[in-house]
Amino acid sequence: MAHKEFGRTQRIAPQIRRELAEILSRQVSDPRLERLVISVVEVSKDLSHAKVFFTLPNAEDAPAALAALKGASGYLRRQLADRLRMRALPTFRFVYDASLDSALRLSELIDTAVADDVHKGSPS
Repeated sequence: MAHKEFGRTQRIAPQIRRELAEILSRQVSDPRLERLVISVVEVSKDLSHAKVFFTLPNAEDAPAALAALKGASGYLRRQLADRLRMRALPTFRFVYDASLDSALRLSELIDTAVADDVHKGSPS
């Protein structure tokens, strides 16, 4: 039976991510959420909780976006209830996903190291 539950959570998580992203882009006009991207949704095995990871182009905007998401969570759940056929929707916990920031910093470090290498290797 556990295998079936695992399959269901694996199917529901991307659905929730897609629907939340669409609701946020089309129905929510809060400027704090304008450039927000839902990156991943993790749903608990019993489907009672969902951890919603989001990212933003500017990490300094994360606290304001988190507050806006928490404030809109009831509205988001109601909108999802209309779209998804589930007996009960999970409660949301929103988490800022800093992996994009880390990837960008790492990419910048690599670019700098490559540029320095090219510069040192070129004859003067």
